[in-house]
Amino acid sequence: MNIVTQGWLDSATDDLNNIKHIITEESLTNIVAFHAQQSVEKSFKALLSHHGQDVPKQHSTLTLYGLVGDYIDIFINEELLSTFDDLYIESRYPGNFGLLPYGKPTLEDAKEFYELALDIYDYIKRKIEY
Repeated sequence: MNIVTQGWLDSATDDLNNIKHIITEESLTNIVAFHAQQSVEKSFKALLSHHGQDVPKQHSTLTLYGLVGDYIDIFINEELLSTFDDLYIESRYPGNFGLLPYGKPTLEDAKEFYELALDIYDYIKRKIEY
């Protein structure tokens, strides 16, 4: 595995580890959403790097998913990726910016985001290591 690919995976791991520490804190669900989005973004970028593709300075998980589509053969919930894109930067700021239609993500939302991020990370890591 090349050093750039490993760097993307290491950074995605850091995001997942951050989530582990805060996943039960209702006041931090927006931060869980942010780290889940970041983990998915970095996992997709690791896969692009692994295949010798240019890694765009792009944060949209939906756009990145389109770029890695030829390298993966699992179903990924595009609706959740769209939600990640909606929550990306705004989830880190106060107020109603970037929140879901019903407000801040719930603990259930946060767990769903984490599970998706973990599933994508695990799948891509296995693909890269084989």
